[in-house]
Parts: sequence; C-alpha cells; structure tokens
Amino acid sequence: MDVFVARQPIVNRKKKLYAYELLFRSGMSNGFPALNGDIATSSVLSTSFFTVGIDKISGGRKSFINFTEELLIRGTPTLFPSNKIFVEILETVPPSKEIIEVCRGLRKRGYNLALDDFVYAQNFEPLIELSNIIKIDFRLSPLEEIEKMVKHLSRYPLKLLAEKIETYDEFQKALGLGFMYFQGYFFAKPEVLKNKEIPPSKLAILQLITEINTATFDVASLEKLLNQDVAITYKLLTYLNSAYFSRLQPVSSIRQAIAYLGESGFKLFATLIATSRLADNKPDELIRMSIIRAHFLKQIGQEVNMASSEFFMLGLFSLLDAMLDNSMDYLLSKLPLTEDVNDALIRREGRLFPFLRLVETYESGNWSDFDAVRASCGIPGDSITRFYIEALGWANSF
Repeated sequence: MDVFVARQPIVNRKKKLYAYELLFRSGMSNGFPALNGDIATSSVLSTSFFTVGIDKISGGRKSFINFTEELLIRGTPTLFPSNKIFVEILETVPPSKEIIEVCRGLRKRGYNLALDDFVYAQNFEPLIELSNIIKIDFRLSPLEEIEKMVKHLSRYPLKLLAEKIETYDEFQKALGLGFMYFQGYFFAKPEVLKNKEIPPSKLAILQLITEINTATFDVASLEKLLNQDVAITYKLLTYLNSAYFSRLQPVSSIRQAIAYLGESGFKLFATLIATSRLADNKPDELIRMSIIRAHFLKQIGQEVNMASSEFFMLGLFSLLDAMLDNSMDYLLSKLPLTEDVNDALIRREGRLFPFLRLVETYESGNWSDFDAVRASCGIPGDSITRFYIEALGWANSF
C-alpha cells in the first residue's frame, strides 16, 4: 500500500511559519471509499510518528491532522503528544453529544482543536466554544458570508485561519477581516509582476550564480569566486560542518569544500545558498519550498536516469519569480539554464514539465492530478514519499 504524505504551510500575519497541515492519501482509499478518512489518517499518523518521526516531517512545528468521527470516538488523538499535533475536526463530523464530550475531554488533556472548512450553523455552537482555531475556506464561502461568520465568531476566545488563500489580494482581505493565520500558496507568487530592474545586490547574486555554473572546474578559480562573497562562504562551511554530514574533521576552507563535494556537488550547493539570498526579504517558507523542490526533483532525476543537476535547477528556480517579483521569462534570461528547464519554467511545457507538475501536485495534496502525472512519469509510488521525506530532512538541516 502506497501512503503519500505531504505538508502545507500555515503562516501568521507577518507571513512567518506557524504550523503545517499534513496532507495525505492512502493507496487503498480508492478501493474502500467508505474508509477513506480513517485509513488515510491512520496511515499518516503511523508514517509520521512511528516510521519517519514527526519532527522530520514538520521541522519541529505543530502539525494539523484531520480526524474523522470514528477516530475521534476511538480516542485516536490521545495516542500522540498534545504538544505535537493540532486536532483538526473535519466538516463532515456531526456535533453530536458524543463528539462534544470527546472534544471536551481532549481540551482537558491539553489538546488544541480546530474546526475545518467551517460554515456556521447553530448546532455547532458547543464545538465553537471548545475550539482554539476555526478554519474558513475562501473558496467555499462568498466574502459576504465570511464577513458574517467573522462577526459572529468575534465573541469567542479563538483565532481564525483563512484557507485557500492563493493571491495577495485575498491575503489582504483576510488580514482586514482579522484573520490570524493563513493557508495557501499566495506567498509563492509574485506580489507585483513586471519586468522592473533587478536591484544591484540581487543582480550581483544572479551574476555569481551564472559564473558558478559556467566556470570550468578549476579549484583556484572557484575558490576565488566564492571568497568574494563572505556570506555565501560562511553558509557553505557552516552547512558542511552541520550534524547532517556527521563529519569527524571540520571543513575549514572553500578548497576543502570543493574537494569534499566534487565539481557537480559544489556547484549545486553554492547555487543553492546563493539563491536563498535572493529571497532574504521574503517569507522563509518560500526559500524552504525551493530547497525541498530542488532535492526532491534531484532524487527523481536519478530515479529516471536523467540529468539530476537539471532537475535540481528546475526545482530550485521554480519560485524565482516570487522571490524577485518579476516574470520568469525575464529572470531566466539572466541565467545559463538549459532549454528544457526554460521550457518547463517559462512555457510550462516540454520534457521536464511533467516532473515540475509532479512536485506541485504532490505538495498541494492534489492527489487525482498527482496520480495522472506520476503515471506519465513512470515513478513508483513507494519512491515518492521516501524522496519527499528525505528532501524535508535535507531542507531542515540546511
């Protein structure tokens, strides 16, 4: 049975990471539709806590996890630490006396509760009183209805989370209504899209990326190139001396780093660090997503026996337009990328585009589209989650 586990960030009003919602799908769910929720939640809990470790998936943040009526009644949430999870009660769970008592017991034991896809009805009042967070879907309810719900809920000591926020305009509207938390990929899109001049500091980094990736492999030249940027040198050496590598002897110079990583590895790492500096005024999650995509796609490239460095660049630069608030076409004209990478990122077509769609559909939990894309790419289901978890751990260490 293939179990797919992904995560979606939840950010606060300053676009800083607050938590993740775990998104999951069991390979059995299509054959047993009546058991979808129970099987999927049980699978993700087993994968997250027992197989992989919740901290590796969530990076030490709390995880919002969906619980069905049956799992709530069984007491499944109490199998897991209250400081690690947020009990998310699905919209399909009826506010029965039994469920209300279960939720009251969870609150007494220190668990935080969230109501998912909330639409107000009077019989939900007892659950509202017990909830810490109420999630309102901006795709599910018109703005006028959302305003009414916000006004009604303002009398309770709880916080509101806006779901499916996909544009900065929606983010601003939700901010104005008093929402505290936001879920959706609005931060992964440019705020203002136009071919404006790139600031000199960012242009210098782009030029450095270009030089790193076009320079012939000469240790002295690469050492001189990287030593021009103290911040990148520092980050590279710090990373190579982190617990992720478990090195007995520290790496203390660029020359040692090059020798340790080799030409391809060194260029990828240096490019990764330089790219992260392009987004220093953006939400951290934007950088984190780019790093995860890069490593995730690199592993997939190796799986299908294609150039993994191309796949790495495909993932790393897939959010470049959001980092610099500019068009992808304009930005990629400044970089020495292959035509296949340009086709995928600019025109969203060509040989590599299905792999970009694979990572996009996976991280958003769009499982029906993901299945179709995965089939076209010919990648085994059991490999995908393994690659994704590895990419999360790699990004956490970075």
